[in-house]
Amino acid sequence: MKILITGFDPFGGEAINPAIEAVKRLPDTIAGAEIIKVEIPTVFHKSAEVMRDKVRQHQPDVIINIGQAGGRTGITPERVAINQDDARIEDNEGNQPIDVVIQEDGENAYFSSLPIKAMVEAIHQAGLPASVSNTAGTFVCNHIMYQTLYLIDKEFPHVLGGFVHIPYMMQQVVDKPDQAAMNLDDIARGLEAAVEAVVKYKDQDIEAVGGTTH
Repeated sequence: MKILITGFDPFGGEAINPAIEAVKRLPDTIAGAEIIKVEIPTVFHKSAEVMRDKVRQHQPDVIINIGQAGGRTGITPERVAINQDDARIEDNEGNQPIDVVIQEDGENAYFSSLPIKAMVEAIHQAGLPASVSNTAGTFVCNHIMYQTLYLIDKEFPHVLGGFVHIPYMMQQVVDKPDQAAMNLDDIARGLEAAVEAVVKYKDQDIEAVGGTTH
């Protein structure tokens, strides 16, 4: 099995992005699966171009995108991506699409095909906070999740794909009072546990409580 994992470069004025830093720390093999690590730009559409090229080159069985969600308190596999770019800030090349459809011939939304409940449980078993998230936002994180699932729908129907948001790393909150953060080693450890769950439960997710009331 081959698993392609992407991580974004720094954005929004940050000097570092825990997404790519955590991806770099992952082992080259997890639970027998080969791990292919790819850095992608925090840029609408260009991020998807890099991802598509790597997917076509490596022909992975699974695609997992990792992104930073400042303010979150745990590792959060995403449930759904929507067909909409609505950027609160500019991306790294100054693009700020507002209420723009990502793919005209795409579905209104695509659901993750990863075993997100099993991933959350595995992260918990590693002693770290995690939960299912029901919104990936409308910035480049949602964009790449949507583009990944669109690519799978159109070209690679037997591939699994999805997205995981992670918190700030500790170094980023020195000047951000009251912001949640996690040690980078723990982020990487949580992602490794999540990948192990993907390998183990690739054919069927577990049934577990993971919903929210609002």
